[in-house]
Amino acid sequence: MYNTSHVESLSNAKKGMALLKACGMKKIFAGGEPFMNAEFLGQLAKYCKETLKVESVSVVTNGSKVTYKWLAKYGKYLDIMAVSCDSFDDTTNVKIGRGTGNHVKTFMDLCEMCKEHGVMFKVNTAVNRYNFQEDMNAAIDKIKPFRWKCFQVLIAPEENRSEHTLRDARRFVISDEEWRLFCDKHKRQECFVPEVIDVMASSYLLLDENLCFLNKGVAKPTRSILDIGIAEVLKDVYWDEEGFQKRGRVYQWSKPDTSERLTHPEHEW
Repeated sequence: MYNTSHVESLSNAKKGMALLKACGMKKIFAGGEPFMNAEFLGQLAKYCKETLKVESVSVVTNGSKVTYKWLAKYGKYLDIMAVSCDSFDDTTNVKIGRGTGNHVKTFMDLCEMCKEHGVMFKVNTAVNRYNFQEDMNAAIDKIKPFRWKCFQVLIAPEENRSEHTLRDARRFVISDEEWRLFCDKHKRQECFVPEVIDVMASSYLLLDENLCFLNKGVAKPTRSILDIGIAEVLKDVYWDEEGFQKRGRVYQWSKPDTSERLTHPEHEW
């Protein structure tokens, strides 16, 4: 999650990951469009998987900057690639602000690249005013992601609630009834994982670009984990463990061994 243009050094980022692993971290994901610094991301994924033996390394991306070359080099260190796709109609994507009319093709191409490189493919969809009536079943049937996470669009006061914040998402808000309509339409999908507002806001442990934990909507960020260590930092973190449990946080998040995938090519994710 990035609020500034600051980027930690790779050595500091590795130190932070090592501290987290020593405290029991099993899964790590990078978001905020991590492919803005693709080589840094690749090196960190390699370190987490190869050196620290983290169970699951994931990235969340809009897909626009992911290349075949990067996946060929670093895909082996990645368990999951979660790609944002809010609509399978590019006219709707443009209205939402995702791409300029070519997002669906980019998304579909990336799905195939992930399958080729043995990376589990996940879809993230923010359900909002412009897409809540769309029937996405046919597209999901075709893609067959191992997991389809659908979020009810979230208003975060410090990030997207007014004309004075970085973004203003108020025009995207939908009612709970409209959210239920979308969920009812897609609940037949085995990969479908709906995530509602009341379990979303504080159920993630999020590090910012300074390696400080965020306290979304509750308090200011903590001090850096490099300064005072994980145990001390966590004393100042508000984490909604009940919400964490509700949103289905534990699942098959590690990809099968490459040897198994080669022996059983029918295993696709």
